[in-house]
Amino acid sequence: MTVTAGLSPLERVGEGERGVLAATLDRVGHLATTQVRHGLPADTSGSSEEWISCADLLGDPGMFDRWRKRLADWLSERHDAEIPERTTSGYIMSWYLQVPGFLGGLLFHASRRVPSLRPADIAFRLSGDRPHPNAVALLSDDFCCLPDDPESHRPEATTVADERALAAMFRARFTAHAAKFVTAFGPGTRFGKRMLWAAATDALDSSGWLAGRACGDEGAGVADSALFLPTAEAPLTSASTLRAVTGDDGNALWTRRRESCCFHFALPEQRACTTCPRITEDERSARVLERGR
Repeated sequence: MTVTAGLSPLERVGEGERGVLAATLDRVGHLATTQVRHGLPADTSGSSEEWISCADLLGDPGMFDRWRKRLADWLSERHDAEIPERTTSGYIMSWYLQVPGFLGGLLFHASRRVPSLRPADIAFRLSGDRPHPNAVALLSDDFCCLPDDPESHRPEATTVADERALAAMFRARFTAHAAKFVTAFGPGTRFGKRMLWAAATDALDSSGWLAGRACGDEGAGVADSALFLPTAEAPLTSASTLRAVTGDDGNALWTRRRESCCFHFALPEQRACTTCPRITEDERSARVLERGR
């Protein structure tokens, strides 16, 4: 599953030649739990963590089988139980779609730019312990931006009319990537296309919210998610489901109802996630307020 040498020329580009997206990611890419960077590290030898090309993974669905097996082994050690296939598939479905989703959402939020989200232009690092993506690498300089962007004159820039058009470009690029994932991942699981596209919807809806939270303006991130998903536009399954929960103190906390399920609750002694579609809105609100205390 390891990225091969020569995946992208960007890993050989000097500091002085790096593009505007690299500068943005240098500034904000470390703020979230999942690191987002421009280009691959110069040296990954001796590390137990693997950099994986999205294009390689989608081109060889057997890699998903090996990833599921590795995750099942990891979970089995911690829960001392056999792990349901729906849980490993649910985890990986969500984790993978968050890779292009969070990358695009972070750059939209931080700079009002949308990067290339082609599988060949993205790689992620798989942790050597819990086998989840703990870093994402953008391998392209190309971006879409607004007409007043100070870097709109660059050859790698494409301008669009306004914010709504820029959000639509992000949605279209993310959906194109997600379609390749649905084709590659779907046949190896029991999930139907509706579940897979629901997970894609969740990743897109969460992307602005999580980017805003990481950058210190959660409300602005929620507004970005509303731009990304103003309506339920097929094959995506809903408009943004983000909503505020207000406690007795008047403070508002944000949450959402997922369209898909990661099946975390199927693990021994675990309950459904706060955003799970299986719980009621009243229970969701109660959990959010409890967590915010």
